[in-house]
Amino acid sequence: MGEPTVTPMEGREQAVPHPVTARERERRLGRLRTPRQPRLWFEILLIAVSYWTYSLVRNAVPEQRDAALRNADWIWRAEHALGIAVEESVNHTVNSVTWLIVGMNYYYATLHFVVTLTVLVWLYRSHPGRYAAARLVLFAATAVALAGYYLYPLAPPRLMPGRDFVDTVAVHRTWGSMASGDLKHMSNQYAAMPSMHIGWSVWCGLTVFALARLPWVRILGLLYPMATLVVIVATANHFWLDAVGGILCLAFGFIVARVWYGALPYSLPRKVPARRADAFPSRRPPGPGGRPRPARDPRQSRRDPRQ
Repeated sequence: MGEPTVTPMEGREQAVPHPVTARERERRLGRLRTPRQPRLWFEILLIAVSYWTYSLVRNAVPEQRDAALRNADWIWRAEHALGIAVEESVNHTVNSVTWLIVGMNYYYATLHFVVTLTVLVWLYRSHPGRYAAARLVLFAATAVALAGYYLYPLAPPRLMPGRDFVDTVAVHRTWGSMASGDLKHMSNQYAAMPSMHIGWSVWCGLTVFALARLPWVRILGLLYPMATLVVIVATANHFWLDAVGGILCLAFGFIVARVWYGALPYSLPRKVPARRADAFPSRRPPGPGGRPRPARDPRQSRRDPRQ
């Protein structure tokens, strides 16, 4: 007769699935929430793909002209009721100074991207521990803005019929807006609410003000979103209330980051914290009585198991 096959107790213990305790789940979630050292190639790829997706989705929203004009008329009447409908006056006043309005056209076209990317690079290099959380704020705010473009199409003031707004890009032949002039067919002209020129600029301003060391740089951080607000109104690309929508989207982004990381981005450590040994729980099954099983001596693994 052949010898019976006996399964050792140790083998049976290893075959039993290791139950995931609440403490281990908390630790694993903690690892996901802990900021890690950002990787340059991944960040470049992520930003490029995200912006391409944002542009694709934004421009894929149907240009609902009738609804967009109705909403613009409602916004205009609401601002009159609130006593803040001064966009037309600002538009005409600034348009009378040619060099100023041309400069604002180029400001509108370029700084929206240049300043945001510059702040992201600065965070990546100088504040790696805060970079991921700050980036999450920006991405979450932009994602909810896409929903706004779909659910609430809105014409900018310069496209409202029967109004005296000046399309400053068309008049002065500058390329200050993707929704004007020769480039108007490349962008959804009725995606004005919310204004992410304001959402992104306020994100930049708050980040610089909270983290910069030089006082004059912090002051510039505060002035940047204020200047952007004047520009979007003077060029007749947005209403004041579009700016409010952009700020609400940004607030949503901060809430997402606060919930995920347990703190606002600016209160996280500047550097990426070192990984602790207790942050990686052992996958070894528990011993008798639920007590952790002691680590095996590495020398035992080289012994003949038949001895």
